[in-house]
Amino acid sequence: MFQTVLASLNEGFLKTLEIFALTLLGAFPLGLIISFGSTSQFRPLRYVVKFIVWCVRGTPLMLQLLIIYYGPGLILGDNWWGNGASGRFTAAVVAFIINYACYFSEIYRGGIEGVPKGQYEAGQVLGMTKSQIFFRIIFLQVIKRIIPPMGNEIITLVKDTSLARVIAVYEIIWSGQAFIKSDGLIWPLFFTGVYYLLFSGILTLLLGRLEKKLEYFRV
Repeated sequence: MFQTVLASLNEGFLKTLEIFALTLLGAFPLGLIISFGSTSQFRPLRYVVKFIVWCVRGTPLMLQLLIIYYGPGLILGDNWWGNGASGRFTAAVVAFIINYACYFSEIYRGGIEGVPKGQYEAGQVLGMTKSQIFFRIIFLQVIKRIIPPMGNEIITLVKDTSLARVIAVYEIIWSGQAFIKSDGLIWPLFFTGVYYLLFSGILTLLLGRLEKKLEYFRV
């Protein structure tokens, strides 16, 4: 029985890993784009972006998952995501990317605005363009500043992946809970906690190492 449970939990955990990896892959660059919008000198764009970020950060991720998955079908009469597990999975990943991109954008914004203006002026004196100043001077300093808060959000994402089950995405909590209904076993559900602890522990170690590597870069 243990092997059966372990195989099921491993399958669910792989789905959890997929959601986690795809969310980071999409949210990292999208968050940077959103941060540019929220710091734009063009006021209408800045207000629109800030409003969207406020809505996303001010509402539960669970609600966003339900709206993104069911919204197109109920409002427009067209299910964008398709039927079955692949459609639900795609909708879940899109919801996670949008949600975390908005959180990341605020962290990026804080990091960018935290760099002293003299750094920008130094780049201008050297004859650099705006993009050269950002990527050659500012970007490394921003990375150094945002690693701790980004680490917190990444660890939170590990746990938030369990919310995907609200639209019936077969992740690890779903796998553990299934044995309560089918066999009356609760220990598989508790065992899922071991997966989360190990995964978040590994990430904490990796992020700690990354932070130490950047210690040489004093700001």
